[in-house]
Amino acid sequence: MSRRILGPFNRVEGDLNITLDFADGKVSAARVTAPLFRGFERILLGREPLDALAIVPRICGICSVSQSVAAAHALSQLYGITPPANGQRVLNLIHAVENIADHLSHFYLFFMPDFARADYQSHAWHGETLARFQAQRGSAVAPMLEARAILMRFMGSLAGHWPHTLCLQPGGVTKVVSAAERVRLQQWLRSFRRFLEQRTFGQPLEAIAALDSQAALEHYRLETPAADFAHFLHLAAQLQLHQLGRSYDHFIAAAAYAGPDGPWSPAGLWQQGVSQPLPLEQISEDNHRSWLAGDGPSAPLHTDTVPLPDKAEGYSWSKAPRVAGLAAETGALARGLLRGEPLLSEMVASAGGNVLSRVVARLTEVARIVPLMEHWLAALQLEQPFQQPCPASPQHSSAVGLTEAARGMLGHWVTLDAGRISRYQIIAPTTWNFSPRDSKELPGPLEKALEGVDASDPQALQVQHIVRSFDPCQVCTTH
Repeated sequence: MSRRILGPFNRVEGDLNITLDFADGKVSAARVTAPLFRGFERILLGREPLDALAIVPRICGICSVSQSVAAAHALSQLYGITPPANGQRVLNLIHAVENIADHLSHFYLFFMPDFARADYQSHAWHGETLARFQAQRGSAVAPMLEARAILMRFMGSLAGHWPHTLCLQPGGVTKVVSAAERVRLQQWLRSFRRFLEQRTFGQPLEAIAALDSQAALEHYRLETPAADFAHFLHLAAQLQLHQLGRSYDHFIAAAAYAGPDGPWSPAGLWQQGVSQPLPLEQISEDNHRSWLAGDGPSAPLHTDTVPLPDKAEGYSWSKAPRVAGLAAETGALARGLLRGEPLLSEMVASAGGNVLSRVVARLTEVARIVPLMEHWLAALQLEQPFQQPCPASPQHSSAVGLTEAARGMLGHWVTLDAGRISRYQIIAPTTWNFSPRDSKELPGPLEKALEGVDASDPQALQVQHIVRSFDPCQVCTTH
């Protein structure tokens, strides 16, 4: 048996190391290490509950709004208030901007540049990929950044600034939208849609959202070869990316984008083709292989974060979250499966969750969310309130705030004692996906997905494709 340590990875938010054991020419075991302790859960101890709104967004500079949304949801429960419809719509708009920006940044800046490497120059598609997606220089980069800048104008208008906005509150949002501002926001959204339809997809967003089978996806690829998404599908077929990076095929998601008739994307647990309601009470944290106090599974509301950097059996600052004892994958693919999207359901039924299906899920989600944003914006009742006032003191002593970041399920578990925070536990998407082994020595989802990778790849390109298909945000992982 041989061993190889990879890291730090570039084009990853935060620090990441991976140890690979090889036997018979393939990866026999993987250990994923988050080497940076952040400590935000400890920073929050003893503070007023509303202080979380100023602190938790600073966990991350790219999914800051998602942290704010999770905190606002938890605080809404603690204070016993419900945001008005306008407040929920504006929150959805702000959150959608960040998630879409994350999806695009991942595809154009983090994921696709790996295929422009010289290692692939023998492939017929390499020249076009190099010209289009080379890091910083590719022809697709500048148009995407310009389109992303439009989204950031949209964000600035509604949230005041990004990251770390204080616009999102337990009772709604501090922003009131005027008629003139709505017109300007609609113009920006039309401009962004035009970029997606001309460059990313080459077809109307509704046509992409309507892709309902692998045959339809293949027809789209052949019909629209100039589109960036179609180019990815072409090289994915050549490299057989659907055979790379399969994990347990257990998927978990929280509810996302609330509306009067329920959330657009439901919460739940998906396995073996069957979805079930999210068993919130069965979510636990296991610190057996973490540099943290504790060993077996513990409920987040009853867990403390105590660093033990010299813990002999530890190899990561990340905890090992589990649901009903399962190591579950989270992300856009999980959301799509729980929405019952036929294309993603067929892809997972035939080859499981893998590099191809994860990226397809993220991009097709963009095509679905932008029309939703147009609907939320048009549905604003400008004369109605955008926020409910917050009571002077909390009405409850514990709460859970769940939401969906671009990378998957994000949860904040809050416990109060005498009106102040006594516990604040955060489980981020990358904590789920990049968790270490637990007390039963069950590997985390990425660790499982790396098993079986061919050892003959000197640049570990397959490993990098698998890692990036999850799009890790390591700074959100360890607290």
